[in-house]
Amino acid sequence: MGSTIINSRFRSGSDQSRRTRSFYPLIGHSETFLQVATTRPETLFGDVAIAVHPEDTRYQHLIDTQVQIPLTDRCIPIIADESVDPNFGSGCVKITPAHDFNDYTVAQRHQLPCLTIFTPAAHLNEQVPSTYQGLERFTARKKVLEDLERLHLIEKTEAHTLNIPRGDRSGVVIEPYLTDQWFMSMKPLAAPALQAIAEGKLDFIPETWRKVCVQWLENIEDWCVSRQLWWGHRIPAWHDHQGHVYVGETEAAVRTRYALQPSIVLTQDEDVLDTWFSSALWPFASLGWPESTYEFTTFYPTNVLVTGFDIIFFWVARMLMLGLHYTGQVPFSQVYVTGLIRDHEGQKMSKSKGNVLDPLDVIQGISLDALTEKRCQGLMQPQMAKKIAQATRKQFPKGIQALGTDALRFTYCALASPTRDIRFDLSRTEGYRNFCNKLWNAARFVLMQVTEQPIPLPEVTSLTLTINRAFRSRLAATINAMHQHFAQYRFDWLAQTIYEFIWNEYCDWYLELAKPMLNETTPASERAETRYHLVLVLECCLRLLHPPMPFITEEIWQSIAPLLGKQGQSILSQAYPTVSTCDHDTEAETALAWIKAVVGNVRTLRSEMNLAPGRPIPLRLAKGTALDRQRFTQFTEILKPVARLSTFDYVDQTDAEPCTISLVGELELRVPMAGLIDTTLEIPRLQKEIAQLDHEIARATQQLANTDFVQKAPPAVVAQLEQRLAERSSS
Repeated sequence: MGSTIINSRFRSGSDQSRRTRSFYPLIGHSETFLQVATTRPETLFGDVAIAVHPEDTRYQHLIDTQVQIPLTDRCIPIIADESVDPNFGSGCVKITPAHDFNDYTVAQRHQLPCLTIFTPAAHLNEQVPSTYQGLERFTARKKVLEDLERLHLIEKTEAHTLNIPRGDRSGVVIEPYLTDQWFMSMKPLAAPALQAIAEGKLDFIPETWRKVCVQWLENIEDWCVSRQLWWGHRIPAWHDHQGHVYVGETEAAVRTRYALQPSIVLTQDEDVLDTWFSSALWPFASLGWPESTYEFTTFYPTNVLVTGFDIIFFWVARMLMLGLHYTGQVPFSQVYVTGLIRDHEGQKMSKSKGNVLDPLDVIQGISLDALTEKRCQGLMQPQMAKKIAQATRKQFPKGIQALGTDALRFTYCALASPTRDIRFDLSRTEGYRNFCNKLWNAARFVLMQVTEQPIPLPEVTSLTLTINRAFRSRLAATINAMHQHFAQYRFDWLAQTIYEFIWNEYCDWYLELAKPMLNETTPASERAETRYHLVLVLECCLRLLHPPMPFITEEIWQSIAPLLGKQGQSILSQAYPTVSTCDHDTEAETALAWIKAVVGNVRTLRSEMNLAPGRPIPLRLAKGTALDRQRFTQFTEILKPVARLSTFDYVDQTDAEPCTISLVGELELRVPMAGLIDTTLEIPRLQKEIAQLDHEIARATQQLANTDFVQKAPPAVVAQLEQRLAERSSS
């Protein structure tokens, strides 16, 4: 047990205060004073020394002499301490250890007494002259200044800006206060923890947090484990009426250990153990320790701890130290450190700011009135209600629509980058809700193609169609990437990978390319292979997506399970997809890339000519290679409907008819313009665009030719202007 200056939760901010330079008379030196500055003159009654730097030549001859505290008859010594800055103020610092954190440390080094002059309610107590006893601290400050002024003991008072801690709920200035507390000696506990980290028994992801934890353990201080709260584990200590303290597991154990008679009345300490002390026991205490339970022997130590960087010291390091102390093993082998979720403006979510989002409101939706009322309830600063209500109405004019659990979970997964701060933007969740809809509609389409349960396997054991082989190969690459991202704890990359495959590859390309392959004109064996493979890839996607989106994937999988002979099972019990090298098919993927390039270029030509996406247009292929001709023959029946082509030909010689042309390698894509555009409308439109480009080029050229502008404008602005000029000039 020891003493410490305690504090409560507080917020620090810059405050404008007044710094007073007062005089402390030197004992034995008539009319000689030391000048000492302070922003809290009422604390002079708690002074126990005046400190100067040991090498300050102005005061070396005064070290170990004494001064009188103004307004009192008490004398205190002048001491030398290297913590004093001789260039700040007069170079003399008053030491008030009971009411200042730094002064307490100085007093411990010099074995100085600690004199408490405040009551718990911050009024001056019986340790001060009777004139000031009972005064509230700020009232006492005013009276002390008046009395010092009257006695001509003030040199001057000046404005001074400093950080003052205030209660995070009340806003009241926090007064450091000396109390008796229970401490735990930490250096013996920190040594094994440091050794475990050095030996690689504990890894941090990202690695940078390992250094932070090690630095804290190397500079660890004793841990104050007692708290003045109503709830918690009581300190296992008992007091008798003579002030003796006895420590033990129970009162009975204490009486036995110390041979205390039943007549001795014992009272258990009213403090409770620090929350973090109890939390530090969680990895093993929650599994039945100290008993050797099945859960403890099976699940301890655990694998991964997921936590925020702001509690590495409070929780991670403490679990590590106590885990090693009580069990001899590290409680977990890896610590995955996440960033802090902040609002869309980067502000920390706080009830006092009214910017907290309840996950249930995002999942289930909430009206504007209900959301406003919820954010303004129980505020620590009720005067903020109006401002919070205005901000809420501006950000959510229609409230929050129901976005679902899966969309919210996927948002957090997509935002889980190795950064300190993560901005939560509801628009991301809305986008992932649309992703859920996309997946649902894709599954409906696939299930509509399948009528037999279970779905019959194709006649052949291997895939024969290039399109199916290509997407099987793309799926293999996706599975491989997902495993890598899991291993690296890059959940943001993981979310991006599966999102892009399902939306961009499976839905946007595979389903569209598969539709012509499911026509009645297609051979039955090819239709069967395509149907089976559509189901196979979809089912694999569901298993890949299940961890971040468990609900929609389970729902869709239940519809697919009978097709695969797995009726009555759950996706949760299925193995996560794995990949083998034979699933990669470079040839098929190259052919798929060729198809995408042709379709993409046709769509670009449509856009440039302002043609409706659904309007059939003629397309002629010219030049190119033998492989281009081969692919034209192989994929004509797929490309015509997917690219919305009225005719699709390969020509050996190009005629002089007007065409708009695009290139895919050496292959020319030619779209005849006759009958597609109205030249009387198109020419004026193009002339207008050319005139606009000429205007922008001239303006940018003029600005860049202006030497004053280039020299004075920010480099980023100049670079952006140069880039814009280059783009417009090449258009």
